Amino acid sequence: MSKPKAWLSWSSGKDSAWALHLTRAQADVEVVALMTTVNTTHGRVAMHAVREALLDQQAAAAGLPLVKIPLPWPCANDRYEEEMTRAMSRASEEGVTHIVFGDLFLEDIRRYREEKLALCGMMPLFPVWRRDTARLADEMIASGLRAHLTCVDPKQLDARFAGRRFDAELLRDLPPGVDPCGENGEFHTFVYAGPMFRTALDVEVGQVVERDGFVFADLLPGKTADAAPAAGVA
Repeated sequence: MSKPKAWLSWSSGKDSAWALHLTRAQADVEVVALMTTVNTTHGRVAMHAVREALLDQQAAAAGLPLVKIPLPWPCANDRYEEEMTRAMSRASEEGVTHIVFGDLFLEDIRRYREEKLALCGMMPLFPVWRRDTARLADEMIASGLRAHLTCVDPKQLDARFAGRRFDAELLRDLPPGVDPCGENGEFHTFVYAGPMFRTALDVEVGQVVERDGFVFADLLPGKTADAAPAAGVA
């Protein structure tokens, strides 16, 4: 008997990557595609500001099609909900019944997702929900997950952390009060290796800039990067 089909909400960061890893290992659903909101004005992943080319490489490394949800910049919430509703209609047409998220603690975000998906007839799954973030960060790193910090909130974490690797040394250097997984918005990441990928991505840290109150490290495809775009990108 085949498993119910799921799309996974893919931010390009460690939490969604870990949610993919856990869902494949434990859940009674089959992840058949990644779903990502893309800032079409700049050709980057919304919030994480990762280049679209690197997003494509992640999907190829995960061996999954990538569904891109186009958003303008700036984007009003009404427009966001309109595009998400359109994406959920497509998912339903393709036999998808579940959406997987990498959310950890934010109750209001979870309620919002549950309410909106219920209107679309979709079931949300939260495989990393309420996990201890110190243990989770150690578990991710021990598994071989590798990531860079792509976005830092300088009001919560020194801007010099932008671009650094998410590793044991970084965890030791985090100031008291900063969540080891950045769950309070202290930082966002880009995953380039881990058990959810067939192959590691080759990436380099480029320019670090401050914009709109955040500090972004621009990640670039490495000189030897050869991952092909994901099949079925839309």
